[in-house]
Amino acid sequence: MATALTREAGNRWPSAVPETQTAPSRPRYLISDLCTYLERYLPPEQVREVYRAYLFGAEAHQGQKRLSGEPYICHPVAVARILAEMRLDYRCLMAAILHDVIEDTSTAKEKLAEEFGEEVAEMVDGVSKLAKIDAQTHTEAQAENFRKMMLAMTRDIRVILIKLADRLHNMRTLGVMRPDKRRRIARETLEIYAPIALRLGINSIRLELEDLGMQSYYPWRYRVLSDCLKRLRGHRKELVNGIEESIRNRLSQESIECEVSGREKHICSLYRKMKEKHVPLSEVADVFAFRILVKDVDTCYRVLGAMHGLYKPVPGRFKDYIAIPKANGYQSLHTVLVGPHGQHIEVQIRTHEMHQVAEEGIAAHWHYKTGDEQFPPSAAMEWVRSLLEVQKGSGTSVEFLEHVKVDLFPDEVYVFTPQGQIKVLPKGATVVDFAYAIHSDVGNQCVAARVEKRLVPLRTPLRNGQTVEILTKEEARPNPAWLDFVVTGKARAAIRAYLKSLKEEEAAELGGRLLERELERYGASLHYIDIDRMDKVLAQLKVESLWNLLVDIGLGNRMAKLVAGALLAREPAEEEKDSKGQLTIRGTEGLVVKFGKCCRPIPGDPVIAIFHPGKGLVVHHQSCPNVLDDRRAEAEWLDVQWEKKIEGEFPTAIDVTVSNKRGMLATIASAIASMGSNIDDIRSEERDGSTSSLHLVISVRDRKHLAAILRRLRAIPEVIRIVRDLGR
Repeated sequence: MATALTREAGNRWPSAVPETQTAPSRPRYLISDLCTYLERYLPPEQVREVYRAYLFGAEAHQGQKRLSGEPYICHPVAVARILAEMRLDYRCLMAAILHDVIEDTSTAKEKLAEEFGEEVAEMVDGVSKLAKIDAQTHTEAQAENFRKMMLAMTRDIRVILIKLADRLHNMRTLGVMRPDKRRRIARETLEIYAPIALRLGINSIRLELEDLGMQSYYPWRYRVLSDCLKRLRGHRKELVNGIEESIRNRLSQESIECEVSGREKHICSLYRKMKEKHVPLSEVADVFAFRILVKDVDTCYRVLGAMHGLYKPVPGRFKDYIAIPKANGYQSLHTVLVGPHGQHIEVQIRTHEMHQVAEEGIAAHWHYKTGDEQFPPSAAMEWVRSLLEVQKGSGTSVEFLEHVKVDLFPDEVYVFTPQGQIKVLPKGATVVDFAYAIHSDVGNQCVAARVEKRLVPLRTPLRNGQTVEILTKEEARPNPAWLDFVVTGKARAAIRAYLKSLKEEEAAELGGRLLERELERYGASLHYIDIDRMDKVLAQLKVESLWNLLVDIGLGNRMAKLVAGALLAREPAEEEKDSKGQLTIRGTEGLVVKFGKCCRPIPGDPVIAIFHPGKGLVVHHQSCPNVLDDRRAEAEWLDVQWEKKIEGEFPTAIDVTVSNKRGMLATIASAIASMGSNIDDIRSEERDGSTSSLHLVISVRDRKHLAAILRRLRAIPEVIRIVRDLGR
């Protein structure tokens, strides 16, 4: 193989591709430049191995060209150069140079393993697309290849690093593609690969992928924003230099050695903020950004104090990512200050090591490696390993891809276990997501949760800094209704995996045991239920047979305690037969459902149901004090939801404070009547001689109807205050 190559005069590393260009115009993808660069941090024998992989790849790709017309081998060398700048190990660089030989040539994986070892062959195979895929659409084929790559990544993280470098070089050379293909690749980059780079903490690659992706997917928007930023940069240059000089002088007075630099605003992030906040460019770009690098953590906090002494901090805009790092390992102090002319100044303070991790993420761990050490544990690696659990619960590759996309959202919530451990979840994550983040078994068996020592419904979204305790029972199992509100891919996949694992026979057996256990609480048994009563309940629940009912219970589609209540409930008295209360709560057909008179919930309210043996289900507003009392007494309580379409009117209570004026009661009553509502009850109480308090029970259709009534009442000049009475 090597005899086919020619050694050029004065060139230490001969090339299979003619190197006719001269510096400085020579591109960086030439093998001689790559090997010279590698000599900075790799021993000579490892550089020779990389060069040997290059010779093999050059021969395998002999005669192949890219759309740009250059020899194909230039692309793998460029990919290796990107990874070399991240100082990755020589086997990863060999795999990068060979990453297309299985996919685009006749070379087999076994041949690579024989030549370069199993480790390199596995990495190349992980990046390669599947040769034959039984897929109906292009989307399914792409998803299947993505799943293959991500699962290979869980075995060796370097697989995704090679893929990110491959995608980055492809994006740099995207201009030769057709416009439609260019937009498709750019969109895939923005939706998948840039977020993966962010999730792994590789900020340098993430920013360039976003920038190149936006250039190709939104070319006109990118050009307009770029031109505007250039003009703004020119107008503000002196001001930025002045602030930077002030920061340096202040830190010099404190005898702090540091590096201070202005931080360019990223066009893609500016565009994202404009869309999210619905504001013009001038508002999101009118922030000066600076970065300060110091030698150690203690100095970071000293610099923070100096900055807060130099300029006033903006309340609520300080974030300590050193004490609580982000999920991708990012650490820094962030603060926003008010500058000398009233403008906001963003300052990031971190050590040099933190900056290296912020730019290169998991790849930063290779900077000082020369041996064959395994990759060290990190939060990013925990996410990678969690993909295996997501895979188990995903039926198709498209489903797996959607689950992974959910976990790639950058917004995060930091919550604590009772032992003080930090769990990082996506924004909007619920108690159930937290349970599955601890362990799949904890998620499968969770029945309740305490947030800040207070019981909350399982669908409760979590906020930063909360402490969450999960309550479990061994016999508990996931509920399909959880899929309506969980947001993490791990939780969604685990719930689906558990439900799929239950066969129909097992589900029926489990459903029978659950129903018998509930009936035993009333001293009854399934064998002694009257046949007519059973037929009536089956008809009400729209179930063909008892077998199907037990399967539904076992699969979690119906709650055993509700079915038991329906089978044993006596016919309600005439005064209890209220059509409003029979089909308003989802999944309670056949049960007596009442609404708490303490809080008077209406459609649209967040509700919870307390199950009382012999009484049925009593629905309360989640904020009702009686709910908290019943929970403390360990009453049977359930998360419930309103039906989508509800007809009828519901009573609710409001307290109205008005000025004492003749005819006020008639004015209030007239306003309520004009909004299509009736007053069911009214009580008045004079307060200080000038005002009165009216307690009204009115009929409304739902929360929207109530809101319209309240707006109408607030428009009356004499109305001072209106609040809804939830039984407090």
